[in-house]
Amino acid sequence: MTNPIADPLVEAPDVSATSNLVDIEATEAGAVTVILNRPERKNAFDADLISALLEAFDTLAGAEGVRVVFLRGAGGTFSAGADLGWMRTALDHTEHDNRADAFELAKMLKALHDLPVLTVALVEGGAFGGGAGLAAACDMAIAVEGTNFSFSEARLGLVAATISPYVVQAIGPRNARGLFATARVFDAAYAEKIGLITQVVPDVAALEAAAVKIAGDILACGPEAVAGSKRLVDEVASRPINRDLMELTAHRIASVRVGDEGQEGVRAFIERRKPRWAE
Repeated sequence: MTNPIADPLVEAPDVSATSNLVDIEATEAGAVTVILNRPERKNAFDADLISALLEAFDTLAGAEGVRVVFLRGAGGTFSAGADLGWMRTALDHTEHDNRADAFELAKMLKALHDLPVLTVALVEGGAFGGGAGLAAACDMAIAVEGTNFSFSEARLGLVAATISPYVVQAIGPRNARGLFATARVFDAAYAEKIGLITQVVPDVAALEAAAVKIAGDILACGPEAVAGSKRLVDEVASRPINRDLMELTAHRIASVRVGDEGQEGVRAFIERRKPRWAE
């Protein structure tokens, strides 16, 4: 597995407690790649992998210099969803135990969703069940042609509960109802059509080239502006356009205009130079 960004690697944030399950690669410029590292199990989730991802996302949320986070799976598959051995163990768990397991997954997905930088899933091979939910929890998702997806829980007599907030947000209620209820497999083209995937590329080389392009775009933007843009979308989504919302948005732009980053960005544009974060 190689980092999609062609800068020298620097020391990555420490996730030493579970580093065998999650690899983190970081570049000098602040592009970070989080790699699910269970290729022998097609990067299927179990309690340990969920814990490792949660630790990684919590670490990245507080790390200085991180500008964009890419998420991918080792070995040519994004994630096969829930690990069969983990599911077999859960058959003997009480409802209380199952709730605790599920809440760990919920916390991990929320930690990914709440990262203040742009998050991008780089999907190849397959993304099933929770793996598809992981892609939905990212801000963007790019998939290689031939990648298959499924919200497969209903075939096991289960429901896609923990991932549902992110999936419904990405593809809408009607698409979610149909795909959750049928558990059917669909391809990358259909995933792009419904909004689960934002871009489809022909091969892995193109996937990595797309990551390089996104990293370049993000590194040209103010870090505070990126974080503020993500918060803004959450604040205005599904709200009526009324005076309260108008005042909120006016307050947001006014506050950033007088802030250090806003002042620097506008001055750099006027002076025809790069802002300090892009140098």
